[in-house]
Amino acid sequence: MDVNEHEVSPATREFGCEQNLLSRPDGSATFIQGNTNVLAGVYGPAEVKVSKEIYDRATLEVLIQPKIGLPGVRERAREQCVRETCEAALLSSLHPRSSLSLILQEVHDDGSLLACCLNAACMALMDAGLPMSCLFCGITCVISTEGQIITDPTLQQEKESRAQMTFAIDSIEKRVMMSSTKGSISVQELQEAIALSQRASERLFQFYRDSVHRRYSKIQ
Repeated sequence: MDVNEHEVSPATREFGCEQNLLSRPDGSATFIQGNTNVLAGVYGPAEVKVSKEIYDRATLEVLIQPKIGLPGVRERAREQCVRETCEAALLSSLHPRSSLSLILQEVHDDGSLLACCLNAACMALMDAGLPMSCLFCGITCVISTEGQIITDPTLQQEKESRAQMTFAIDSIEKRVMMSSTKGSISVQELQEAIALSQRASERLFQFYRDSVHRRYSKIQ
């Protein structure tokens, strides 16, 4: 199916990442997109409560802490998106009857927060050395009132948009693993947003590779 990408280019803000910056978790990472910053910590595999035990795979718990106050409905919705994406990527059957915990702390939100949570989660899972079938990244798009599709928007651009979408893209086939949408979107606009997100994900996956390569080249 042909997708009209007209004059829209998948521009993104600058990325930043640091892995293994916390001592207590089994894996940790901080991910920065522009001025948006999320800190992630992974604990496990560890012993799981009997009430939450799954006999053939690991139990994954995701907790998102806002910058101020207690988690609310928005955080619970984001937790579900992150959990579904991680469960699709993790080879959790290799750790049956065990527990995995992913804690995400919002440091600063300047737009594309859910995408930043997904990217921080992936880098933290990599740092923990957990087996995954693929890597994943998060890409947020908004549609302005003029109909322009903007990738990796700022908080101001999100507030001024008429629709917002976040996609989790896998690193192998660039398929959509998870989507979260808000607002009124046509089928054509959704197709264009997915195509732009898939193109924008290539830069993120290259950043993943470069970041890990720099880290381990220092160790050698």
